[in-house]
Amino acid sequence: MRRILFKDVEVIATFDREGRELRNGWLLVEGNRIAALGEGEPPPGPFDEVIDGRDRVMIPGMVNTHHHMYQTLFRAVPGAADKKLFDWLVFLYERWRRIDEEAVYVSTIVAGMELLLSGCTTTTDHLYLFPRGKERLIDVQIEAARELGIRFHPTRGSMSLSRKDGGLPPEDVVQTEEEILSDSERLIREYHDTSFGAMVRVALAPCSPFSVTPELMRKTAELARRHGVLLHTHLAETVDEEKFCLERFGMRPVQYLEELGWLEGDVWLAHMVHVNAEEIAKIAEAGVGVAHCPSSNMLLGSGIAPIVEMLDAGVRVGLAVDGSASNDHSNMIREARQAMLVARVKYGAEAMPARRALRMATVGGAEVLHREDEIGSLEPGKCADLSLWDISGLEFSGAADPVAGLLHCGAQYADLVMVNGEILVRGGRLVNEKLYEHIPRHREIAGRLVGR
Repeated sequence: MRRILFKDVEVIATFDREGRELRNGWLLVEGNRIAALGEGEPPPGPFDEVIDGRDRVMIPGMVNTHHHMYQTLFRAVPGAADKKLFDWLVFLYERWRRIDEEAVYVSTIVAGMELLLSGCTTTTDHLYLFPRGKERLIDVQIEAARELGIRFHPTRGSMSLSRKDGGLPPEDVVQTEEEILSDSERLIREYHDTSFGAMVRVALAPCSPFSVTPELMRKTAELARRHGVLLHTHLAETVDEEKFCLERFGMRPVQYLEELGWLEGDVWLAHMVHVNAEEIAKIAEAGVGVAHCPSSNMLLGSGIAPIVEMLDAGVRVGLAVDGSASNDHSNMIREARQAMLVARVKYGAEAMPARRALRMATVGGAEVLHREDEIGSLEPGKCADLSLWDISGLEFSGAADPVAGLLHCGAQYADLVMVNGEILVRGGRLVNEKLYEHIPRHREIAGRLVGR
């Protein structure tokens, strides 16, 4: 079994239940698990590799709880960049409808590269758009995730309401309920792995209340619970969505979800911007998780989610970069900084210390995905998912608190990233150099789809 020792790390921020931080720390990886960690003198060898942690901070690998990876092909699109959500969607559906297998593969690679370089080791993706004849796009994503080496939670999204049925998307990107449910079951059967440390787990994710029928929401939940997989959707993102739900269903989005049997502990929801205290208490009691997407919410002008109130109420909250057409990056450490800053705007500086934001990005995300026993903190027996940050550079000079400095001083890219015991980033660069060869093709595809 391969043994890798990290030694002389300035600070190891474990994000365990006690919030332990080890000074002059060491951490031993055996195979794909963390074997031991501590302060001062490390255990004796032999080791296959010893990594010097001087001028470095170590944190757990971050967990991205919501993304649309294909949208890396649609960043800063003229005509879309300054629209609110519904208008933004209608405009971009006309471009998104042209995606194919290659576009999905290459965009997943590029999004995953960004995530890995920014210290993210586990990511979800919400792919809900399936143009005619392109039904196996999730399979393509899983293949790309395996090339990347990232821990992957693809969610089989769905849309069944086109414009003619009162929805927003064009008819050629929606599917019938039979197609959606059949493919959802196939993906679970072929890819969902329940073993400890699994690299691929599948969830089911109808897009939103305004793009699927109530019947599909119920049937998807029944299917997911029959197979023991998680459920995910967008909810309460904008005032327009709230108005849609009130006009169409006679109730607010959270109440609508409750009526459908979705307020259960196997559900996590993206955004949750427009919710009140009663609704926060309800999701906390139900054990529903939340994916907080601060950059996307700001870029689209959707609002500031009441995340501090949710955390105080005991809601499981993780962090998310959301789609790269509404962010427009896939950088997790930047997202943690945004989460820290925007919460302070709404609630005051004391409401969101850097460590609270970093906790959302690490173990908070693991809790949302029901994987806190495997990932999200640095503890013996857990998966060896971690990141090491070089704090010797200009931007960190004078930082008295190196852990808080990751956010306060604006860290961008990790020096080293390990996933499942494999070093995927070293010296701030992806170890698999072939991944960089996808970037020129990604630019070509983006240009074609956007119409440049």
